[in-house]
Amino acid sequence: MQFSGNFMIICSALLLCSSLTYGQTASPPAPVAMTRTPTPAPAPAPEYVNLTYLLSVAGPFHTFLNYLESTKVIDTFQSQANNTEQGITIFIPKDDSFKGLKKPSLSNLSDDQLKSLILFHALPKYYALADFNDLSTKGPITTLAGGQYTLNFTDDSGTVHLDSGWSKTKVSSAVHSTDPVAIYQVNKVLLPEAIFGTDIPPTPAPSPAPDISPAADSPSADSKEGGSPSKALPSDSASHRVMKLSIWSRLVLAVLGGLVLLFE
Repeated sequence: MQFSGNFMIICSALLLCSSLTYGQTASPPAPVAMTRTPTPAPAPAPEYVNLTYLLSVAGPFHTFLNYLESTKVIDTFQSQANNTEQGITIFIPKDDSFKGLKKPSLSNLSDDQLKSLILFHALPKYYALADFNDLSTKGPITTLAGGQYTLNFTDDSGTVHLDSGWSKTKVSSAVHSTDPVAIYQVNKVLLPEAIFGTDIPPTPAPSPAPDISPAADSPSADSKEGGSPSKALPSDSASHRVMKLSIWSRLVLAVLGGLVLLFE
């Protein structure tokens, strides 16, 4: 009886120890601290280019800017500059270029033609000045006005020349040239053959060089004529001396002849 009681106590103790050991081994491992990878910052958005502000402060481009706004082409230029990956290249005539435009006149154009003419002054891609050397080998380049409205470019030792058929001009300065917008000043309004036709009047011959006025110290024709009497004075005095000598010689001969007659 006492033996069975001791046996029960020993079994209970062994069972309790095994339960504690199992509980320790079966406990979940401690959580491992997770290192969070930082999310890269997004690339900064390109700066918005306000073409209206640029053209209003950059130079004498008020006439072209007025055409941009009246034809709503400014919205097309703004969208191409800020909402596309290609960017835009714009050729801006000075105000004097419009004042000197006599024939053909822009006043006879329809609204659609005028809009196409303004679009004709832009390319649907950003071009730095160095890019025109390669562009000159590709033939006619299509403008924002469409397929028929093309420009030819030539690069002459870094000077960019444009040819629209009616207009031959060159880039005189860079107003703004930062990707995605390039703005270049030109000296003439670009007139497309798609509007004005291919019957281009011949280029007038250059006016003859003006006559060079004589220098201040060189005698003019009048001064030569006026000075001729003074230059003739020595010859006149010489003739007077000759006449006097001839008179005296005659008198001497007359006296000698008279003496000869007396002595005879």
